[in-house]
Amino acid sequence: MRSIKTLLGSSLLALSLVAGHVPAAEKTTPIHFGDITWESGSLITEILRLIVEKGYGYPTDTLPGSTVSLEAALAKNDIQVIGEEWAGRSPAWVKAASEGKVFGLGDTVKGATEGWWVPEYVIKGDPERGIKPLAPELKSVADLARYKDVFRDPEDPSRGRFLNSPTGWTSEIVNSQKLKAYDLTASYVNFRTGSGAALDAEVASSIRRGKPVLFYYWSPTPLLGRFKLVKLEEPPFDAEAWKTLADANNPNPKGTRSMPASLAIGVSAPFKAQYPDLVAFFEKVDLPIDLLNQTLGQMSEKRQPPRQVAEAFLRDQPQVWKAWVPGEVATKVSGSL
Repeated sequence: MRSIKTLLGSSLLALSLVAGHVPAAEKTTPIHFGDITWESGSLITEILRLIVEKGYGYPTDTLPGSTVSLEAALAKNDIQVIGEEWAGRSPAWVKAASEGKVFGLGDTVKGATEGWWVPEYVIKGDPERGIKPLAPELKSVADLARYKDVFRDPEDPSRGRFLNSPTGWTSEIVNSQKLKAYDLTASYVNFRTGSGAALDAEVASSIRRGKPVLFYYWSPTPLLGRFKLVKLEEPPFDAEAWKTLADANNPNPKGTRSMPASLAIGVSAPFKAQYPDLVAFFEKVDLPIDLLNQTLGQMSEKRQPPRQVAEAFLRDQPQVWKAWVPGEVATKVSGSL
């Protein structure tokens, strides 16, 4: 009798999941989101969490970690969701995806990009601020070696300073390999900021003071919405060269611009099987990049917490997010704000 009841219970659970319903008992267990440290990731995470909590009735929480550690945790189902996943970038993600342990859902932010940047005034000057062009012929990474004095490192004046991603980000590995591939390790200090916020502060401070600064950055971000920046040219994307950049142990990396960005919502395999209603929601998420950059810029300038900005976004931009969810879910979310 016990085995029959167990089998019957398992069958009912399976049918409920197929139908898109999670048993009430399951709604007491929180869905773990990765606690992303950069602005766009934090904001997207809070937008998703609010809709999941208020619209679908599932509790959520966040667990901290670096990009690499969060991807590893997702593969083990220690967390279930990464709100902003640059899918296909890291070897850890590629391996886990090939094994069916993680999935990237949707195309959440179209037009996202990353690369190496300098303020426009470094190349063109800024007469209104009395800034003369310091690197008028700077167009590509190939030009950087002869402009090392422009970006002089204060702690090692014989070299320039390149502001890399914080340690623990996948892009930090790629950028370190790019410095080798472009033969710039003798000319530039590979400076890692302690966090995404520290990188923002360093770049913004330099720009406000009209100082030259060379840095890695990406979009969507508030910085690209606030300042005039120039992205340096790199060789055309080459998939084989990219593999040498993503591998920190490769001794002979080859230069290439970064892989075309594909932003998705990363989920674990058990999550995908257990929450078909949320999977359907995640697959429809589409955040206009200009609106997102504008929102992030205001969040940064006003120093608002991501949760507060996410609530305001849901109140002020219903035409964006209501297309992602069924009507009854949208009604619940709107009523909670």
